[in-house]
Amino acid sequence: MKLRREILANVRRLVVKFGTGLLTDDQNRLSLPAIERLARQIAALRADGRQVVLVSSGAIAAGMSALGFTKRPQELPALQAAAAVGQGKLMAAYDKAFGKLGLHVAQILLTHDDLKSRHRHLAARNTIDTLLERGIIPIINENDTVAVDEIKFGDNDRLGALTATLIDADLLIILSHVEGLLDREKQLVPVVPEITRAIEALAGGTDRITSVGGMKSKIEAAKICTRAGIAMVIADGDRAGVIASVVTGIDTGTIFLPKTGKLESRKRWIAFFQKPTAILVVDAGARAALCAAGKSLLAKGVVRTTGKFAVGDVVSIHDSAGNEFARGLVRAGNVIVHRDDLVVL
Repeated sequence: MKLRREILANVRRLVVKFGTGLLTDDQNRLSLPAIERLARQIAALRADGRQVVLVSSGAIAAGMSALGFTKRPQELPALQAAAAVGQGKLMAAYDKAFGKLGLHVAQILLTHDDLKSRHRHLAARNTIDTLLERGIIPIINENDTVAVDEIKFGDNDRLGALTATLIDADLLIILSHVEGLLDREKQLVPVVPEITRAIEALAGGTDRITSVGGMKSKIEAAKICTRAGIAMVIADGDRAGVIASVVTGIDTGTIFLPKTGKLESRKRWIAFFQKPTAILVVDAGARAALCAAGKSLLAKGVVRTTGKFAVGDVVSIHDSAGNEFARGLVRAGNVIVHRDDLVVL
């Protein structure tokens, strides 16, 4: 497909997310052969001059057997314990696999709070930039040993999207056991130009005992990427040479087309790395002013609010039908959100 090839022709920095199922065997244990197969594909990208960041699931699954769990535990302390045991096993496997290929890896464990703070956000980005410049493969995972609901990303599909957004990547590839997004007739949807309600209705969860998320979380990840101006592809990680196929523009999996123009760094931070403290419902005139005319949000355009907010907080902006269409950083005075601090989603 010509459009796919054009979009992917200049990919130089990308994020690849590995699902747990790709990294484990039928007994839900880490599979070194599987990890080595995937590592060879990443090494080929590096040899081609591309910068690659991995977002890897698998830590909890890696620790489950050591703790005697036969299925993913539900209790938070048990999940954290499994992650604590498994994270070292996971990184040891990656270090061994990439070491055979002459590459070094670095571990980065994050929570949502790490990227919510602007100072820590920039520090994380600078660390990753430095590693990439030095030819290191950063391997990112959620810091499950300390993360609680208030500071969790939710799933690694979302973490993959946020990582791609953080480092201003050109592409996010999400690999799992699924071919891509399927329609009602179970046929592959090769291209998604826009994420509509009909597209969202195709998403389902997952029934794998070591996994979370499913297609629903991948659609949510695609919303982040495409609005940030980053292409995203969902593909079958079991397919031979799948990563090279995606990057070279061969029709593989489902590609979600990015919106025109990338958001600048600060607006990406406002839009995707904050948890809004309140909802502001605005009238039709205010929505038109924000979306079509690029204006600021004035107090007179706000119909009602839900929750509390103060200067410096990020708020979610909804229309009268309850649809979120923007986020912004609150200022003092009659201008509640200045257009410089506003992101239309």
